[in-house]
Amino acid sequence: MIQKRPGEEFSHHHRAGYTLAELLVVLVILGLIMGLVAPRFIGQIGGSKVKIAAAQVENLAAAAEFFSIDTGRYPTSSEGLNALVSAPGDRTGWNGPYLKRGRLPVDPWGNPYRYRLLPNGQFEIHSWGADNKEGGEDENRDHVSGS
Repeated sequence: MIQKRPGEEFSHHHRAGYTLAELLVVLVILGLIMGLVAPRFIGQIGGSKVKIAAAQVENLAAAAEFFSIDTGRYPTSSEGLNALVSAPGDRTGWNGPYLKRGRLPVDPWGNPYRYRLLPNGQFEIHSWGADNKEGGEDENRDHVSGS
């Protein structure tokens, strides 16, 4: 039991929490901050994916070059990028896997990278971007590399 000291009175005016107005002010401030910061942050994430896709396309092209040095040719269109991680049927000179972790990456949007051997003996590796369709701008832009 709480005892009161002489000359002291009990007060029932203790603050037990926040008022509704204080909570609303805090929520408005948080909403304003999120409205200003979130779009910039989300924009940075999209820009990072574009940079990652471009870097991965270049890494795949470098792996195809190493494949060519070892075998004397680029992977055929039917062998595709799989020839960089597992030996193709003829195996002549193959010294892979040519990619770290021994597996093919997918682009930052979860789509496979595309490969084709051109009639002139060169190759193309590309990602079609966020929309996974040929052409586009910003995040939907294609990322292409080749020999």
